[in-house]
Amino acid sequence: MESIGEFMQELAKRTPRQLLTPDQQLDKMFRSSGYLQAFQQAHPELGREDYLKALSSVYTAVKEQYWCERCPGLEKCPNLVKGHRTRLELNQGSIVSPIAPCEKQQVYEEDQRRRRLMRSYYISEETMQASFEKLELDAENRAAVAAGILFCERAGTGEKVKGLYLHGPFGVGKSYLMGAIARELSERNVPSLMVYVPDFIREMKDSLADHSHSEKLEVLKEVPVLILDDIGAENLTPWVRDEIIGVILNHRVNNHLPTLFTSNYSLEELEEHMSISNGNRIERTKAARVLERIRHYVDVFAIMRKNQRIEES
Repeated sequence: MESIGEFMQELAKRTPRQLLTPDQQLDKMFRSSGYLQAFQQAHPELGREDYLKALSSVYTAVKEQYWCERCPGLEKCPNLVKGHRTRLELNQGSIVSPIAPCEKQQVYEEDQRRRRLMRSYYISEETMQASFEKLELDAENRAAVAAGILFCERAGTGEKVKGLYLHGPFGVGKSYLMGAIARELSERNVPSLMVYVPDFIREMKDSLADHSHSEKLEVLKEVPVLILDDIGAENLTPWVRDEIIGVILNHRVNNHLPTLFTSNYSLEELEEHMSISNGNRIERTKAARVLERIRHYVDVFAIMRKNQRIEES
């Protein structure tokens, strides 16, 4: 039995005078293509003339099916539309050839959709690839993980839901758990944004020169779920506290948008950190105002495990 690949090579080599007639082309495709044979068996009502009328579509579908069976990957896809293939279907008695994405293209599109839903600023790829399935449970993080799963189930339902505040030493898995929450939210079509606070604050300071800070601030104010990673590690100034963090949290509280946090500080320690201002002045009232936008709108979990990074190394 002649392979469809040999048939394609033969067509490519022939000069115009040597080209096969439409009937010859159709016969060779019927002999070579299991895909076309299966289509013919599924539609015994079709006659030879029906195939000849749609010969161009049949040829394209057979050729693209051949390449899909020997897929070289999305980047090297030789089909007319990368990541798609022409299929043969019957529509009102006629053969038609719609284009549909292949499985690899569907996986790629789903990954892109998930990445659009699960945006991040300065978060490592490892954290953004986190999932609940990969999490290692123990007595120290079990309650926080359970709260994260419950949050994902309730977020996006329209009901008011509290955020989470995870605190503990370096390397105990706070950020990784937040990455798992972000991924699960994307699976549930709930957009989220995870921000590494120290780097984001540096960017906000730099953006004052080109007047883009307001636009960036709006993104954090409006995203359905915001995750502020490592709050308290930023270089704090009154402007950062009052015009960045305070403005974001005030807007989100007023619009019932949940915010999640990780920090090395407990809430009491974070309030102490927020109270320090320029010139070593203590501004407890302003710090308390910011903490009011956190304390009453989160469930707090301390994760006091051993440093997992050290354990893994």
